[in-house]
Amino acid sequence: FFNSFAITIPAAIFPLTLAVFAAYALAWFDFKGKDFIFFSIFALQVIPLQMSLVPLLQLFAQGFMIGETVIIPPLGITGTYIPIWIAHTIFALPLAIFLMHNFLRQIPRELIEAARVDGAGWFSLFRQVVLPLSIPAIASFAIFQFLWVWNDLLVGLTFGGGKKDIAPLTIRLAEMVGTRGSGWEILTAGAFISMVVPLIVFFALQRYFVRGLLAGSVKG
Repeated sequence: FFNSFAITIPAAIFPLTLAVFAAYALAWFDFKGKDFIFFSIFALQVIPLQMSLVPLLQLFAQGFMIGETVIIPPLGITGTYIPIWIAHTIFALPLAIFLMHNFLRQIPRELIEAARVDGAGWFSLFRQVVLPLSIPAIASFAIFQFLWVWNDLLVGLTFGGGKKDIAPLTIRLAEMVGTRGSGWEILTAGAFISMVVPLIVFFALQRYFVRGLLAGSVKG
């Protein structure tokens, strides 16, 4: 149960943090190749998650080599939370950047220009104007990411190295199916516990979730 929190909370915070800054730069900064970068990030969404599991696992465990030349040495982080966090962050970033970019582009340009005229730097503009306006979108994706990571089995099973001390609740429940085939009362109790936390998170952030989904649907 606590392992699920240790995996889910960082795996939701990391991609959101990176996505907000990246989307802000792609939405409002003018630099060469911006459109190419954005469409490349968007195109990454078509790559199935399952295709990248084994290459990522090999990268974490063995590093990356071209011939006899070591490009990336073995990272030595298998069997810890770190590869699970990194994997979830990588898988979530394309969609997070795409959604946040589209939301930030809906902020009126006049508001950004007025803040710039008043002397606000890009970081002050982000902290005082963009970030408060982005809370509904951030909360919406945070709910999606939290629920996806909390209910995930495949990534945790692949990158957790089979170690029980970092195994999330989903893996423990999957193991109980094989070891306690007749103990359905234990399985249902565990499944109920795994459902309580997502429900609490959803109802706690429900108003932000609805505002995030409706953001930009009405102008004026």
